[in-house]
Amino acid sequence: MNSKPAISVIIPVYNAEKYLTEAIESVLAQKTRPLEVIVVDDGSTDSSPDVAERFGPPVKCLRKENAGAPSARNAGIEITQGDFFAFLDADDYWAENKLELQLKAFDENPTADLIFGHVSQFHSPDMPQELKSRLTYHAKQMPGYLIGAMLAKRKSFKKIGFMSTEFITGDFIDWYLRAIDKELESIMLPEVVLRRRLHADNLGVRRRDLRSEYALIVKANLDRKRKKQKN
Repeated sequence: MNSKPAISVIIPVYNAEKYLTEAIESVLAQKTRPLEVIVVDDGSTDSSPDVAERFGPPVKCLRKENAGAPSARNAGIEITQGDFFAFLDADDYWAENKLELQLKAFDENPTADLIFGHVSQFHSPDMPQELKSRLTYHAKQMPGYLIGAMLAKRKSFKKIGFMSTEFITGDFIDWYLRAIDKELESIMLPEVVLRRRLHADNLGVRRRDLRSEYALIVKANLDRKRKKQKN
């Protein structure tokens, strides 16, 4: 692999000005510095795009009309230049050795397409105490089959294509199931690479009705398998 691998990082953001700085700083603090950090502002009404633009290169800010995180990720993907793709939600942050660990795994497993790592969750300091008591989480780290815990080869990612804009929160689950269908090879590292923030504005907290998306994703996956078997 190239001694200086070119990594494109994509961060979609919508009204997350109070968390975005920490997210970007966690990317810039990586021991392996990315080629570019593309912050895609999805029509924020707060100062999120201004926060991103204050950083300067390698951070770039792309502004677009609001259409949801999957659309924002796709917009970022379209302008990437790197050989690897990494993603981060604007309210989360990476462990400082995330990219280093994952690139090492690619060196040791050259046929791999995707490298994941473990994730740990935490209550955001600004979360109301009443909500903290209701919103519990696993204290131990867990395998992170999440977009923020993944590093993907560009050529592998392109085999699957863009994120589906049909889903608001389940776009990566849908994408990863399609990757499994295409038999992409993934590896799970034992180390924590992603710190996932729980706060009052998480979509999963505000929009519990979106849980029905997962049933639709599972159905779409089963339909693809049935079609494949018929062919």
